[in-house]
Amino acid sequence: MKKIYREKWIRIIAGSIVLISLILGLFVNKWWFLLNLFVGLNLIQSALTDFCPAEIFLAKLGIKREKDLK
Repeated sequence: MKKIYREKWIRIIAGSIVLISLILGLFVNKWWFLLNLFVGLNLIQSALTDFCPAEIFLAKLGIKREKDLK
């Protein structure tokens, strides 16, 4: 079985939050769309600064980076 490394987990988490907030925005309340804005801004910020709160959380859980698995 192929191991899922930290960078992929970050994409899975971000994509899941976007999909969940889209569904909530469509069926519950339009204010849930702001969560999509937050996720998008956080992805841009992490690409520019290399600081990602999700990565810190995953590291504390012991999930390795791709380069650590090779």
